[in-house]
Amino acid sequence: MRGAHRPLLLVVYILLNLAGAWTQTARRCIPSCPLNSECVENRCRCKSGFAPSGDGLTIDFSGSCDDINECLKHSVTVICGPFATCQNSVGSYHCVCNQGYKLVSGKKSFANRSENTCEDIDECSSGQHQCHSSTICDNTPGSYKCRCRPGWKPTSGSLNGPKNTKCQEPSFPTWTLLPTAQSQSLSRFSIEVRNLLKDFDLATANHTIQKVIEAMDKLLEDPTDIETLNPTDRHQVAIQLLKYMEQTLRTLAQFLPKGSFTYTSPSNTELSLMIKEQDNKDITTVYHSQAWVKLDWAVAAGAKSSENGHSLAGILSSPNMQKLLADASMHLNQSRDILEERFESPLLNVSLTLLSNINSIFLTNTDTRKLASNVTFNFSHPARSTKRPREDLICAFLDTGDDGNGHWSTDGCSMNGTICHCNHLSSFAILMAQYHVQDPRLELITKVGLSLSLICLLLCILTFLLVKPIQSSRTVVHLHLCICLFLGSVIFLVGIENEGGEVSLRCRLVAMMLHYFFLAAFCWMALEGIELYFLVVRVFQGQGLSTQWRCLFGYGVPFLIVAISAAAKMDGYGQQTYCWLNHKEGFLWSFVGPLAFIIFCNSAIFVVTVWKLTMKFSEINPNMKQLRKARVLTITAIAQLTVLGCTWVFGLFLFNPHSTWLSYIFTLLNCLQGLFLYLMLCLLNKKVREEYRKWACMVAGNKYSEFSSSTTGTGTSQSHTRALRPSESGI
Repeated sequence: MRGAHRPLLLVVYILLNLAGAWTQTARRCIPSCPLNSECVENRCRCKSGFAPSGDGLTIDFSGSCDDINECLKHSVTVICGPFATCQNSVGSYHCVCNQGYKLVSGKKSFANRSENTCEDIDECSSGQHQCHSSTICDNTPGSYKCRCRPGWKPTSGSLNGPKNTKCQEPSFPTWTLLPTAQSQSLSRFSIEVRNLLKDFDLATANHTIQKVIEAMDKLLEDPTDIETLNPTDRHQVAIQLLKYMEQTLRTLAQFLPKGSFTYTSPSNTELSLMIKEQDNKDITTVYHSQAWVKLDWAVAAGAKSSENGHSLAGILSSPNMQKLLADASMHLNQSRDILEERFESPLLNVSLTLLSNINSIFLTNTDTRKLASNVTFNFSHPARSTKRPREDLICAFLDTGDDGNGHWSTDGCSMNGTICHCNHLSSFAILMAQYHVQDPRLELITKVGLSLSLICLLLCILTFLLVKPIQSSRTVVHLHLCICLFLGSVIFLVGIENEGGEVSLRCRLVAMMLHYFFLAAFCWMALEGIELYFLVVRVFQGQGLSTQWRCLFGYGVPFLIVAISAAAKMDGYGQQTYCWLNHKEGFLWSFVGPLAFIIFCNSAIFVVTVWKLTMKFSEINPNMKQLRKARVLTITAIAQLTVLGCTWVFGLFLFNPHSTWLSYIFTLLNCLQGLFLYLMLCLLNKKVREEYRKWACMVAGNKYSEFSSSTTGTGTSQSHTRALRPSESGI
């Protein structure tokens, strides 16, 4: 039975195989699918990484499958991650690290973002860079730069940063000597500094800085042969030292790390440096024990970029530099007009006293002639307990000028208390300036001339009081004229200078008294013109003014003018330099106006008088006695007007106070008024001379004879003398 069933099982097996073969034939795509596709359920479909050329997901037998560029379809960072690049391949893609990066595993590529381990390649530490030996490799993300060493500069035509950068060694200033400054100590110093810089090592920049400062101190502590140089050469040596020190320290500071650096030498020379990033915008203060400087850091950096990206600000304070600059002069330039307006007098010269160390302020920015913003600084100096008149504390800088000679100047600087503000940089110091507005020779001439004038005026006053034969209405006028001039000259001599510098009540009172007495002198001179008018023009129609009216005019009118002037503007009396009328706002006209009016009126009276006298002398029977008397009076009055009036008129036309010779002439004429008056009113008067002879004989013990001077003369001469008796001529 088992054998009978075997044929049946074989038939079933054959039938099942035939059915499977038919089914496979039915599923196969006929004809075959295109390249990069596969048959799925009797349809052709593109493989992974490919896309049909047309629309839809399947293609017909005549279509094609194109490669999908996954690198373009998606963002690189999405596919590969950071620091990597996507590279497409047929039907796929792979990722590689960017140039300058590598996989931690060391493989060349990776499949996707999850396998990204790209990291920066440090070409500088691995030795894969191509920087020149004169540069330093500076690694950057994915690359590197070749920068010059600190203090080195790119060669001509080269830039600082690219891989082909080449640099040259730092250049220090050449310490050369002045041709005219022959000094053994300077020669030794120059050689020592050159050797220090020649053997300079980058790692010991701070040590080199200290040695250079100590070498300068050694030179300045005992500058025996430098002090023998003439002032011009000595000042130029100081300027040269400061200039070379700034340049050397600026160069050496490039090798120092960022931050502050301070050094104090055994000789108390102090250096303070501040090194910061160039793009820093802070307000920075650099300081040491003797000085501090506050500035905007953008000013320190300047417009040009530095080689190492850092900027420098420094202060060098040298106490020994004063020996070379102690007698340096000061150029006022812009401040002269301000000072002369302040002192209301020409400024002759300035005496200077150095109070602080010489402080050199230097920056990376070498163009410091006109800074974008002011620099503020303060230097320590001993306080002065007392301050003399016209003495100021000033902040001055050492200006080399066009000729290279050093002098102090304050242009571009101002001072608020002890704080200095300047719009430029140089070497600075705090000085005490004593401004001189008085010429010592003019001052001596004034004192000697006024003393002589006072003696002569006193003799005039005594003569007018004691000599009885000459006493008359004119004598009264002359007496009061001399009294006013005497009192005015005494006040001028002892009180004209304003010692305190401030216009005090004492100074105002002195100015008011001078105003009053000098006006009174001219009023009495005007009265003499009025007397002459009554004598000649009115032809004795009256006796002129009474004594009371004369005194009222001579002393009342000046008092009224001074009172009105003081009530209108009390500040017009007194100046910072002299106790006299202030020139501002036309206050001087309270003196000049009456003065000019009196001179004009007297001149007019004298012209009329001379004309009248000429007419009377031409008459047929003139009164010769009265005419001679009037002539003498006129000549005396005109001479007096010339002495007093023309002197002050000359002063009024002294528009240029800087003219030395005009000032000398005015001072001489003004100081010798008393001598001129004594000569004209006393010594040239015969009655006065006779009275002097009588007094002299009384003092000598001899009996005086009024005819003793004429006994040796002839009869003709005696009769001529009687014809011209002093009582008639007065001369």
